[in-house]
Amino acid sequence: MAKEKILAVDDDPGLLTLMKARLEAARYQVTVAAGGEEALASASENIFSAAVLDFKMQDMDGIRLMEQLLKIQPYLPVIILTAYGTIERAVEATKKGAYDFLTKPFEAKDLLYRLEKALEVGRLKVEVDRLRHMVKQKYRFDNIIASSAKMQHILNQVAQIASTDSTVCLYGESGTGKELMAKAIHLSSPRSKGPFIAINCGAIPEGLLESELFGHVKGAFTSADGAKKGLLQMADGGTLFMDEIAELSPPLQVKLLRVFQDRELYPVGAVKPAKIDIRLIAATNRDLWKAIQQGKFRDDLYYRIHVIPIFLPPLRERIEDVPLLANHFLQHFNREMNKNVQGFSPEVMQQLMLHSWPGNVRELANVVERALALSTHTVITPDSLFLGGGEMPAQRKLMALDEAREEHDRAYLTQVLSKTGGNVSQAAALAGRYRAELYKMMRKYGINPADFKGNTSP
Repeated sequence: MAKEKILAVDDDPGLLTLMKARLEAARYQVTVAAGGEEALASASENIFSAAVLDFKMQDMDGIRLMEQLLKIQPYLPVIILTAYGTIERAVEATKKGAYDFLTKPFEAKDLLYRLEKALEVGRLKVEVDRLRHMVKQKYRFDNIIASSAKMQHILNQVAQIASTDSTVCLYGESGTGKELMAKAIHLSSPRSKGPFIAINCGAIPEGLLESELFGHVKGAFTSADGAKKGLLQMADGGTLFMDEIAELSPPLQVKLLRVFQDRELYPVGAVKPAKIDIRLIAATNRDLWKAIQQGKFRDDLYYRIHVIPIFLPPLRERIEDVPLLANHFLQHFNREMNKNVQGFSPEVMQQLMLHSWPGNVRELANVVERALALSTHTVITPDSLFLGGGEMPAQRKLMALDEAREEHDRAYLTQVLSKTGGNVSQAAALAGRYRAELYKMMRKYGINPADFKGNTSP
């Protein structure tokens, strides 16, 4: 199999010929150029895995050429060659993007060794960028499944505050997607290239929480054989997501208040503070104001984190999102289980729409996964559906007639658009109505047909 393409640039014809021979003997594909302009022309037409550039050439020096090449191919690892091997030039080259610096004359094996290391770095950069792109695609706001007016309003609000550095506090019942929203905020913010560190304050034993948060120095306690960075320091330059923040003990609340005020912390056993630069996103499923009145949460910490409050509604208050979410989870678990179940029977969808969803979106995902695992049909049927816990459909509070009609119309419209993948003409034909009527209903309920594209169900 052919190896990577290498660009070699030098205005010394003899050295250029020798480099080409050595690199081709190592099974690389080599393109040579006698100067900067020729090299740039080649880079505009070919994708290279690495470049070896002479520092001193007549038409363009190696550093300037490297800067121009990196504008064309940002992840290109570059090795600079020079007969004038000084520390100043090495520092200048690496500061401006060079991977390595090699002084002439050099051994062929030295060049090949450095080139292989440069290629490894280039491959890693491409892979990191690919994974980062995948994560952004998964967690961006556009991919949060929601068509209800409530959620659209929240997504618009959150998209506006994501670009700021303000502290956000997410309120919502368990399973409403607080961590998903926090990741979307982080990846849409200027801190997106920094770390996203999530901690569940209720899941770590209280005795370990302080060390986990603040870290410790060597010898801070019996088992502290070495220094350890805490989660707060690990989030430096990025975002710290603190879920279930209401579960923090009063002493830790005091320490965190000082951290958020002063932007510095003391690792356990340390005598000097460490500076940190983080954006805080807190989350809770409890009423913090009520916790303050009960003496369980500090009011000064509350005001520190309650800068931009976002209230995520429970699924029972955005019931029109159920068909969209159910079909999304069906497609996801179809891929995981290597199945091809096409959708939900009308009876099943009715039960899903009537359920109260005490576990919210997480419960819906579990229900769909369980039903898919048990299903032996091309669609999910009532015999494979289990809705455990919560109130039964008959126990739901009786609504006013107009309210019940609106909920039915909204749910029906969501289901028919989901079935047709957002095609309004097909939806109107299925519903036996004119397109103008459907557009009027969509405006009334704040439903966008574009949200249903790619979510077809039978």
